[in-house]
Amino acid sequence: MTLFNRQILLASRPQAAVTPDNFKLVETPLAPLGQGQVRVRNHYLSLDPYMRGRMSDAKSYAEPQPLDEVMIGATAGEVVESNHAAFAVGDKVAGMFGWQEYGTSDGAGLHKVDDTHVPLSAYLGAVGMPGVTAWYGLNTIIAPRAGQTIVVSAASGAVGSVVGQLAKLAGCRAVGIAGGPDKCRYVVETLGFDACVDYKAGNLYEDLKSATPGGVDGCFENVGGEGLDATLARMNAFGRIALCGMIAGYDGQPVPLAQPSIILRSRLLMQGFIVTEHMDVWPQALRELGGLVAQGKLQYRETIAQGLENAPEAFIGLLKGKNFGKQLVKLI
Repeated sequence: MTLFNRQILLASRPQAAVTPDNFKLVETPLAPLGQGQVRVRNHYLSLDPYMRGRMSDAKSYAEPQPLDEVMIGATAGEVVESNHAAFAVGDKVAGMFGWQEYGTSDGAGLHKVDDTHVPLSAYLGAVGMPGVTAWYGLNTIIAPRAGQTIVVSAASGAVGSVVGQLAKLAGCRAVGIAGGPDKCRYVVETLGFDACVDYKAGNLYEDLKSATPGGVDGCFENVGGEGLDATLARMNAFGRIALCGMIAGYDGQPVPLAQPSIILRSRLLMQGFIVTEHMDVWPQALRELGGLVAQGKLQYRETIAQGLENAPEAFIGLLKGKNFGKQLVKLI
């Protein structure tokens, strides 16, 4: 019996906000497995903000997502068929098979994971690319020291939530910025941040000022816009800013800084980074993150959409901040 693989392709490039019409769901028959190949039934698909940039054909750090091909994305699943010596049926693996139910590979970029103490889905979040992103930006760019204050935007998200917890483990004061009372409550009560500012309520700068009475030494920036302006105005001299994302401008609108002169006046370091350009740190970061999750010292939350067909709407919701924690799609 021929098995069919459901896939979501990029059908068109967004002109502004992403819409469901930018995607196309197709079914394709699975070809017989070749020598040296392995086939994986994907259990989870990761949805991440960087995908919005790949949908555009504007010049960037990576080639744009080709039209009429499977959307890029990280996956975690189980080997269901193998002609590869390194992989056996039943192995749990993580890879980059994209928005589809099955992935076929020669093994390149595919790695085994152990879900005995770390759930399979976590390898797409706290013990995956988002976690390593948090680990790298905090430890390498911000380089926190005990007693310093670190501000994290999108603090309840997959990356920001890890940043703040790692900052606390380093002895820092962690202050989050998030949208809505539920997310802010979670950031403080569950993740252990010292404070969280709701950018949807009150005066963002004044609220951040109250939460950072000693100023800000490090900023992990995921959003840009008003939150970054408010944080810049609170930065201490020689502060460090890890620029991870600018989701406020992902639909193409400019997000200018209100007072860029602060960077000069306070002698700030602002460093943008792409975590896949630093693969040398991944083994160490994943070991540390996996150990913390297994020991219950690193908390995380997931928003899970059910079924591949619901990936586009879940992705659109992610870009609008509707998710709570890591956004995944359960495929099985």
